[in-house]
Amino acid sequence: MPVSRRRFLLATVVPMLTIGVTGALAVASGQQTAAEAVPGTGSSTAAPVSATSGSIVQIVAHPDDDLFFMNPDISRSLLAGTPLTTLYLTSGEADGRNQANGGAAKDPAQPADRPHYAEARQNGIRAAYAQMATGDRTSPWRRTVVTTAGGGNAELDVLIAKPQINLVWLQMREARAPLADSPDSLRGLWNGRIPAITPQLTAGTPVKMPPAYTKDQVIAAISGFLERYKPTTIRMQDPSPGRYPGTGKLTDHQDHMYGARFAQAAAASYAARVPVGQRPRFTVQNYVGYHNGALPHSLDPQTVQAKLGFLKTYAWQDRQNYCGSPSGCGDRKVAGSPTGHNWAQSLRYARGDHSSWLVQGTTGRLYAFGVLDGQMAVWNRGAGTGAGAAWQGPVLLPGTGIDPGATTARLPDGRVAVFATRTSFGTRPQDYRREIVYAAQSTPGGPFGAWVALGTPEPQDDGGTSSISAPAVVAGPDGLLTVYVRDSKRTLRARAQEPSGAFGAWQQLGGADLQSDPVTATDSAGRRHLYAATTQSVLAWIQPAPGAPLAGPFPTGLPATTVPLTAAPEAAGVRLYFRRPDSGVVRTALVTAAAGAAKPTVSSVTEAGGRAGYGAVAVAGRLISGRADLGTVGTTGLGGPPAWTESRMLYAGAPAGIQEPGGPTTVAVLGLDAELHVTTPSSTPNRTTWHRAVPPA
Repeated sequence: MPVSRRRFLLATVVPMLTIGVTGALAVASGQQTAAEAVPGTGSSTAAPVSATSGSIVQIVAHPDDDLFFMNPDISRSLLAGTPLTTLYLTSGEADGRNQANGGAAKDPAQPADRPHYAEARQNGIRAAYAQMATGDRTSPWRRTVVTTAGGGNAELDVLIAKPQINLVWLQMREARAPLADSPDSLRGLWNGRIPAITPQLTAGTPVKMPPAYTKDQVIAAISGFLERYKPTTIRMQDPSPGRYPGTGKLTDHQDHMYGARFAQAAAASYAARVPVGQRPRFTVQNYVGYHNGALPHSLDPQTVQAKLGFLKTYAWQDRQNYCGSPSGCGDRKVAGSPTGHNWAQSLRYARGDHSSWLVQGTTGRLYAFGVLDGQMAVWNRGAGTGAGAAWQGPVLLPGTGIDPGATTARLPDGRVAVFATRTSFGTRPQDYRREIVYAAQSTPGGPFGAWVALGTPEPQDDGGTSSISAPAVVAGPDGLLTVYVRDSKRTLRARAQEPSGAFGAWQQLGGADLQSDPVTATDSAGRRHLYAATTQSVLAWIQPAPGAPLAGPFPTGLPATTVPLTAAPEAAGVRLYFRRPDSGVVRTALVTAAAGAAKPTVSSVTEAGGRAGYGAVAVAGRLISGRADLGTVGTTGLGGPPAWTESRMLYAGAPAGIQEPGGPTTVAVLGLDAELHVTTPSSTPNRTTWHRAVPPA
């Protein structure tokens, strides 16, 4: 099926693709056989062929946060038939004027009517979800009242045609300003400035008893809905988006940030309160909000048009009164600018977008890491290849509060260390902090020790807004570790391990406008390279000789990227992989540095894989993996055919890959079912089969 046709099907979300959808994505991709479209057939492995599964709960502050910042992930999950519930914390009542192009500034005589404006936003959200799920924005909903675990009442909307799609409305008051101090808000409630937050019921809600939630009751209410829906994937906004250097202003709406903290606390409560067996394990995916507007577009034009179509439905752009509500059928404030402030053209993950979580330990043994239930999970594959190599796990390392994502380092003796960031809530609101932690094997192939805290380069972090990146880590020939991290000022910091085993002070390595997680690799001469993307290009730090301090930053002259970078050693240099803005095509360039040269040499940029896709890519030898046209994990080859070989797997975070010396190429992802999925080596060219690493019991 031609690419343009595939995109048309995605954009219109025709009902035929939502029927028997387990195989629909495979057939629509044009890259798998009919046999593969049936789980468990066409595979030579004991484990069934992987397909999208699991269930999703999304938690957002306002109606439209999901459409702006979590799509196309949402539409693709709905297309796959995955059960999905979105929980809206506030009513999004704003100034109560449902007007496009400035609202009150255009017509100050229009009185504020917050209940009706909030109802119009609900109507728009229901229409957008109905369109995404069924192709018909008028597909009806059943609106009822449910009691929350926090002691109040919430509105529950169920899409009648697809009852696995639910919307939950807690209807708390919003801050009514992105940044201004408003005590009666999620921010004020989190920080203890108010005992309870004011409700804001919509005009048409069946809820008649206005709930007023304390901080603990909000956490309990969200946790209760997680228990009700038992998600395998939880999507939320960024709880620590940071501030713009020089201005001190938050990069995101205060409701987004503090709503995400309530969601984060509720997920931790749910994991601690409900034992595994009574619930499935879950992953968390965080999304970048307003800051998308300052970065190059990450989505291709066709995907943007599909996303805009749902936003225009939400915005009630055609003004047809199809919903019959006196409040209106959508959010007219969005109608004037359905792209927002350059938001609709992108989707970015705030955490878990690093592809170095798969690593080789002792010869033939692989380790994969992911965060489940707020704990670091470890899978391992014993020595051997092909069908004789059995994966085991997951084993969860002790200790909670681990943020999504993991990076790894292999020590010279074959031991493995895993690094992450950890969030601690403390007993007071001002105790909220993030720090870098790591755990290492005590012996090659042995168990992992306790978490060791390395702190943060920002100990005076104001208000816990630190947006430190995921760490990049490298082990030297002497086995000593060095950790690199982007700080909230968007400069590069490093902390090196000393021969005693302790880590020295944080060092400032410079740079400016760093946006990505830093990535590192070592070239064939033993020189360490480190790279980080800016809004305009990529900066490099390179050792002039093995063991010497990093020199840089050096400008690479590379074009702008969509931010995530992947680095892999190649020949005498390091090859970088990144995506082209407004396209999603994977680009690559080789960076080399001759001894004594004043700056590195950068090759011309080449392209691999078909257009579209977003997020980080994994590299294993010459095999590249990442999100392809339909959002599923796909593979392509460097220098190979200009198209992705797509699977049926929607997944969380980033893929990871490894080329074992003298052995197979392995690529892994965490599916939306919170299970590890890996590739099976195949003799068939341009075909990659995925299966669960550990078959179900």
